[in-house]
Amino acid sequence: MVWVPLRTTRTDRRAPLRAPTARCTTMSLEWLMDWSWSLDGLRDFIATGIQSFRDCDATALAAVACLLVLFVWYCYHVGREQPRAYATVNALMQSAEANGVQNGYVYCHSPECARCTHHDGLNQKLYHNLQEYAKRYSWSGMGRIHKGIREQGRYLNSRPSIQKPEVFFLPDLPTMPYFSRDAQKHDVELLERNFQTILCEFETLYKAFSNCSLPQGWKMNSTPSGEWFTFYLVNQGMCVPRNCRRCPRTYRLLGSLRTCIGNNVFGNACISVLSPGTVIAEHYGPTNIRIRCHLGLKTPSNCELVVGGEPQCWAEGRCLLFDDSFLHTAFHEGPPEEGPRVVFMVDLWHPNVAAAERQALDFIFAPGR
Repeated sequence: MVWVPLRTTRTDRRAPLRAPTARCTTMSLEWLMDWSWSLDGLRDFIATGIQSFRDCDATALAAVACLLVLFVWYCYHVGREQPRAYATVNALMQSAEANGVQNGYVYCHSPECARCTHHDGLNQKLYHNLQEYAKRYSWSGMGRIHKGIREQGRYLNSRPSIQKPEVFFLPDLPTMPYFSRDAQKHDVELLERNFQTILCEFETLYKAFSNCSLPQGWKMNSTPSGEWFTFYLVNQGMCVPRNCRRCPRTYRLLGSLRTCIGNNVFGNACISVLSPGTVIAEHYGPTNIRIRCHLGLKTPSNCELVVGGEPQCWAEGRCLLFDDSFLHTAFHEGPPEEGPRVVFMVDLWHPNVAAAERQALDFIFAPGR
């Protein structure tokens, strides 16, 4: 405790009033005296504390030191073993550089990739990954994932034809073809606020289509008719560094999204372009743990997205959220003079997948695992 003497108070209330200068001088002297006494008290307190520390029993000091060392070791161990949180796009870029991305597009070369390979041992592999995660961290909150992996074959075979995810189905999630904007309100509003930024970077990229060859970084997808091009920033959980450098503000924006899937094979972010007369064949997405977000960049007339038999139209500067594990298709039947339909597509977590489940799924479905 610091001893600070109380400031002396004047008791003679009948004393005549002093001149302002004299009163100020007196107050200054009193303040300096109080300050001096306060410093003396603080010095005495510090000296007393040092003496008390010196007089302390050596055994007690050793015990305190041991506890401090154990606490530091525990903090280091827990921090080192925590599962990965959402990685920034910069980190993904460095990882992809190390893996040798070519031609601006990530191709999966692993025969064990759960996203690209279908084989009888897939469920066993997923269960092994789940066990490894639980041993390192915890089984807490893993009930739905454990249930889904254990009965994955039954779930996929018994699903109605309107919704059949090709790789992994997480049970007990709300099921609907389209989601409201409030499902991931923060990320939707952030994308819409940056509409002009993304559009400007797309227009710069699209100038390369003036010649007949496919520009570097773009991928042409198979369609029954027309042309469908994609420019990936993140493909199956892996960043495409060359493409991200050409859209620097857009890829930085991905790091600000709270629910972007960036650490597992179900996460993608790309610019998708449909030329007039294009039809995308009906297909299912790989999983129901995500919702796909389309931000309209250019939306000519007679363009539609049909999910689960329900048609919707894109709008420029607005996000459209849907579950692509439902049977879905898209087409552009507008006139050639209106140009292509363009959206910025990014995969977000399904809002009913808990944080613990997200960490486990990132571990189980990590790229290359």
